[in-house]
Amino acid sequence: MAIAPIFTLKNASLSFGDRTLFSNVELYINRGDKISLVGRNGSGKSTLLKLIADIIVPDGGETFIQPGIKISYMPQDPDLSEFKSLKDAIISKIPSSEEYKADILIEKLQIIGSQSPKVASGGELRKTSLAMALVSEPDILLLDEPTNHLDISTIETLEEIIKDFTGAVITISHDKMFLKNMSKVTFWLDRGIIRRNNKGFAFFEEWQDEVIEQEIKEQIKLNRKIAEETEWLHKGVTARRKRNMGRLRKLQELRRVRREQIKQTGSVNLKAEEADFRSKLVVHAKSVSKAFGERKIIENFTTRIIKGNKIGIVGPNGSGKTTLIKMLTGKMPPDSGFIRIGKNLEEAYFDQNRCMLDPKKTLWQTLCNEGDHIMVHDKWRHVIAYLKDFLFKPDQAHTPVSALSGGEKNRLMLAVALAQKSNFLVLDEPTNDLDMDTLDLLQEVLMEYAGTILIVSHDRDFLDKIVDSVIYMPGNGTATEYAGSYSDLLEKIKSRESAKNISPSTAAKTNKAEAPEKNKKTVKLSYNQQRLLEILPKEIEEIESKIIKIEAKLNDADLYSEDRDKFNKLTSDLENLRLEKEDKENKWLEIELLNENLLS
Repeated sequence: MAIAPIFTLKNASLSFGDRTLFSNVELYINRGDKISLVGRNGSGKSTLLKLIADIIVPDGGETFIQPGIKISYMPQDPDLSEFKSLKDAIISKIPSSEEYKADILIEKLQIIGSQSPKVASGGELRKTSLAMALVSEPDILLLDEPTNHLDISTIETLEEIIKDFTGAVITISHDKMFLKNMSKVTFWLDRGIIRRNNKGFAFFEEWQDEVIEQEIKEQIKLNRKIAEETEWLHKGVTARRKRNMGRLRKLQELRRVRREQIKQTGSVNLKAEEADFRSKLVVHAKSVSKAFGERKIIENFTTRIIKGNKIGIVGPNGSGKTTLIKMLTGKMPPDSGFIRIGKNLEEAYFDQNRCMLDPKKTLWQTLCNEGDHIMVHDKWRHVIAYLKDFLFKPDQAHTPVSALSGGEKNRLMLAVALAQKSNFLVLDEPTNDLDMDTLDLLQEVLMEYAGTILIVSHDRDFLDKIVDSVIYMPGNGTATEYAGSYSDLLEKIKSRESAKNISPSTAAKTNKAEAPEKNKKTVKLSYNQQRLLEILPKEIEEIESKIIKIEAKLNDADLYSEDRDKFNKLTSDLENLRLEKEDKENKWLEIELLNENLLS
C-alpha cells in the first residue's frame, strides 16, 4: 500500500510583474525524502523553497500538508541582528524547557553561543541559522545554500546530521559532493517546470543529458527549429562535460608528476635539478613558521611550487590558510624560515568580490571600453565570442550590468578577472555563492589554465577536479602537502588513523622487520658541504649589507646627472650582487634540504 506524501503542491503558478516564474508546478514530498533541488541561477529555486515554507503564497494552485507536519526553513542570508547572542537566536525557536536541545546543537556544530551576531563571522551565522532550523525537530527541513562559508569538517558534520535526520530534507547547494552524499531524490527546476528523479544528485548529470537529448529529438520530429535555450543547454552543459572527461585524464598525469616533485625535495641529484629548478620555480618555502602572539599558525613548513602546479589548501576555518597564501605570495613575511619567489611572475588574485562592476555599463563596455576585441592570454578575442565562453547570449552584450541576475554578475566578474594577463592565479574561496553553471565554467577555465594555481576552498568536488596536490592544515600549526585530490587526502588521513590503532603485537613485528634498515650505514654530508652550510648564511648577510648601501646611494636623485659613470657602475654592481646572493641562497637551500633528507 502506497504511503501518502506529507506535502503536495498541485498546479502552482507564480509571477513577478510580467515575468512568469512557475506555471502548473507539481511536486510531492514523502516522509524521510532527502532531496537536492537543482536548476540554473534565476530559475526560482529559492522562491520555490519559500513557497513550500509558506513564506510566499502562489498566484494559483493547491497545497496539501498532512495534519501536524512542521516545516523549518534556513534562508540563504540569515538576519540575526535582533538577538543579543547566537544562543539566544537558537533558543528563540523552542520553549524554554527544551533549551538543552540548543546546547546539543551548539556543541555538535561548535557554535560560539555567547557571541553577538553583530561580530560573528559568516560561518558562525550560517551554523546558527542551521541550528535554528534543526532545533525544533521539523518534519520537513528546507536548506538554502547551507554549506556557504562552512569549513569541510563542519560540512561533513552537517552530512551526518542529515543522514540521521528522520524527516524530509530539501537542499539547494552549489557543493556537488555535499549533494551527492546527502540526496536520494532530485528535483530539477527548469524553465518553470519541476522534474522529479527518484535518484540522488550523483545521477543528475546522466539524467540531465537524457532529458536534453530527448527534448531535441522531439523538437526535430515535430519539424520545429531547436529552441535557443535547449541548444544552449546542450552545447553549454553536455558538450562541456564531455570535454572535461579528457581533462580529468590529464589531471591524473599532473598528480603523478607532482608526487615525484614532492619526493624530489631534498634529492641527492642536485646538479641535474639545478637548471630546471631555477627556470621553473614559482615559490620555494623552507622551514617557514608564523605565529600571532602565542598562537602558532604554521610551523616548520617546506614546499617547492613549480610552474604549472595546481595546489589546493584545506583546513578548518581559522587554521591559517589565508595566512599561508599571503606568505607564499610575498604579502606577509614569515617569523622564521625562508621564502623565495620566482622571477617574472604575473599574479592575479580572484574571489567573487574581486571585481566591482559598474551597474550602468553594458557587458560589452565592462570588458572593452573601445573597439570590439579584448586581449585574453596574449590572443585577441571578439567581445561577443568571449562573452559566449561565459554562457552569455549575443543579445546580452549591450544589456546593462544592473539587469543581470546574481549568477550572471558572478560570471561577468569571472570573465573580467580571468581576462587579466597572469601566470600565477591565487583563488581564496572562489566558489562561495556561485551557481553550478558558473562553477562548471570556472572548473573548465582552471583546467585549461597553463600557469600555476593556489586555491583555498571548502568545495571538495571542485578541488577533486582541479588540483594536483593538497596542503592540509588541521589547525594545530602543522601543514602537510599530499599529492592527489582532496578525496585522496581523506583516504590517507583515514589510513593513518587506522594505523594508530594497530595492536602491540603487530607493531612489535613491524618494528622488528624494520630493524635491519636502521642498521644500514648512514650517509653524511661531505666536509665541503658541511662547511658551506655553516659559512653561506654569513656570506649572504654580508652581500645584503652591500646591497643596502648601494641602494641608498642610488636613491640620490642627483647622482645620475652629476656622475653618470658612477651611477652605471653602482647599477652594474647591484645587479651582480643580487645574482651572487641568489646563487648562494640556492646553494644553501639545496644543501640544507639534502641534510634534512639524510637526517629523516
